[in-house]
Amino acid sequence: MPQNFKSRGQLRPVDLARAYGLSTQAVRNYEAAGILPPAERTAHGYRTYTPLHARALHAFLALVPGHGHQTATSIMQAINRDAIEDALRLVDESHAQLVDDRRTLQAVEAAVRDLEPPPPQRADMFIGPLSKRLGVRPATLRKWERAGLVQPHRDPRTGYRVYRAADVRDALLAHQLRRGGYLLEQIAPLIAQVRSAGGIAPLESMLRDWRARLSARSRAMVSGAAALDAYLNSRPARPGSDSAT
Repeated sequence: MPQNFKSRGQLRPVDLARAYGLSTQAVRNYEAAGILPPAERTAHGYRTYTPLHARALHAFLALVPGHGHQTATSIMQAINRDAIEDALRLVDESHAQLVDDRRTLQAVEAAVRDLEPPPPQRADMFIGPLSKRLGVRPATLRKWERAGLVQPHRDPRTGYRVYRAADVRDALLAHQLRRGGYLLEQIAPLIAQVRSAGGIAPLESMLRDWRARLSARSRAMVSGAAALDAYLNSRPARPGSDSAT
């Protein structure tokens, strides 16, 4: 929050807008959405804000990088209607989601690390040999296919499933992740990432980027928490509100 706002009584919409690189309409929209507390009005109907509004705007903008726009909006709306416990629950849920995302990343990294390069295939594989190689039943491979984990082709003459080298790779990765306890619906988007990356090797770069994004999100949550705490401490306690208990 800009230092010069702390000692000022009244602020115009344009003051907040300029300080944070926003349009005045954006500031008004944030107030209308409940992200900022309601503004006072002059005798001529003009909005006047205070340092409290500046802290609210600062908190919201600090929350967005870590929690996302929608969750940050819900957090601020809850605070401004004095539902502090609801706001803190939303913060906790975001942190829990980040923990889950880290665990997913660790599982994928472990699966990729443990995945042995498949030996060169002299020919495509049918479902029987592949199921035997993985130690699963053919019905399991058919279930994985329905979930989008593997995409075998069909022999045009016999209609049998044919697993090419990329299909075998996907099946091996799916098998590793299933052993790690991940659900099919959690694995499917990860397998899709492998396909779009063109294989395991390009996926390693994606995993590094993914890890960096999670770290950046974690740091952003720390910054957001500090700004949110400053806003909570600056709000006057209201009888009957969560903060008044």
